[in-house]
Amino acid sequence: MTALLETKGLKAFYGDFQALFGVDITVAEGETIAIIGANGAGKTTLMRALSGVLTNAPDSVFCRGEAVGALAAPDILARGIAMVSEGRRLFPSLTVEENLMIGAYGKRRGAWTLATVYDLFPILKERRANPATALSGGQQQMVAIGRALMANPDVLLCDEISLGLAPVVVRDIYAAFPRIRESGAAIVIVEQDIGQALKVANRVYCMMEGRITLSGRPEALSRAAIHAAYFGAQSHDHS
Repeated sequence: MTALLETKGLKAFYGDFQALFGVDITVAEGETIAIIGANGAGKTTLMRALSGVLTNAPDSVFCRGEAVGALAAPDILARGIAMVSEGRRLFPSLTVEENLMIGAYGKRRGAWTLATVYDLFPILKERRANPATALSGGQQQMVAIGRALMANPDVLLCDEISLGLAPVVVRDIYAAFPRIRESGAAIVIVEQDIGQALKVANRVYCMMEGRITLSGRPEALSRAAIHAAYFGAQSHDHS
């Protein structure tokens, strides 16, 4: 079966600095994949590469078997890969609803409309006329997720969506994930909170210093193996 999204030997650079070294990951239809690792492990770089923010070798990223590594972000989005960036990046001069509508400019057809996003996050309907940046951090994160969903993606990339948020808020946001998966989208999350990542993911990849150090199903990975892969020690692949 052709993978929905796949990397093969993915390398990434910032100028002369190499940030990723031959990363291989696979995302199947409807899966939730968690990417874990310490700060500086290369997780955000991987998300930037998958979303076309960083351009890559053409044959290092594949979408449904098509080489898309050299495509720019708008072309990647048109193929159904949308990213919720770390830090949310909302437009401060626009209302909640206007921010959400920006996500729909590609006009991809699918389950997500203003009505279904408001159904997922009812507080956004109440606040739809407010400036997006007047909302709490958690509500702003909901706007960022809603905006990405408005693109009707096949793959939703979520970079550090729980960063800086209270645990109760994080729980509310993660509670939306089953509905997002029911709509047919696969989800790739970068998450600092290992416990949270293991709870929601079908499969986990651990990164360290730009490489995959461990992969597998959460239930098959011991805490010791994850700790070793996360912080550096002899580790084994359980994929």
